[in-house]
Amino acid sequence: MAKLLLIEDDAETATELLGDLRGRGYSVDWAATGPEGAARARAEPWDAIILDRMLPGLDGLSLLRDLRGAGDRTPALVLSALGDVDERIRGLRAGGDDYLAKPFVLAELAARIEALLRRPADTRETLLRVGDLEIDLIAGTGRRGGRDLDLLPRELKLLEYLMRRPGQVITRALLFEEVWNYRFTPKSNLIDVHLGRLRRKLEAEGESPLIHSVRGIGFALMPDA
Repeated sequence: MAKLLLIEDDAETATELLGDLRGRGYSVDWAATGPEGAARARAEPWDAIILDRMLPGLDGLSLLRDLRGAGDRTPALVLSALGDVDERIRGLRAGGDDYLAKPFVLAELAARIEALLRRPADTRETLLRVGDLEIDLIAGTGRRGGRDLDLLPRELKLLEYLMRRPGQVITRALLFEEVWNYRFTPKSNLIDVHLGRLRRKLEAEGESPLIHSVRGIGFALMPDA
């Protein structure tokens, strides 16, 4: 049973989240203020932290910065009524692993928690490099060699997933689940379309292929192939 810490000052919201998450099988504790949440976060290990952006006593982003500065790498999901792009970037820069704008559907929050809990330990890294390819997940940019890559958000997410697993063959079903959050494998060429577009952006004239198809299985990022 995964152990979650919820830091939320609105009692009505907290009660709703506690009921839903506990109903899904999680063990969830609640802190209602920033200082209380910070103390609870440091007192014992957690599998994930869900915290509001605006908290009394210590705001959520300051709390996150303090935890990250102390070496705490617990996955954290930031909740906020401030949903514009600049606010999401601030949340990620402060150390958040994901950002969910209010109001939200409870099922989406649960899906995001599931995704955080599935992530390998190295996902704290936000600047990824494989060979001459690099992406900055905070800035949302990519480069290969000396040239910039014009990546759409879904392409960046797809490339991130592959770059965290260089040389590993990834099935279509796994890509649908991890990149598109589908819990089934649709009869669609969606992955082929996105990978085809991504390949064209990654492989300029004279550059070696990076994404390779493995017949009957899936795909792999293999820069030295």
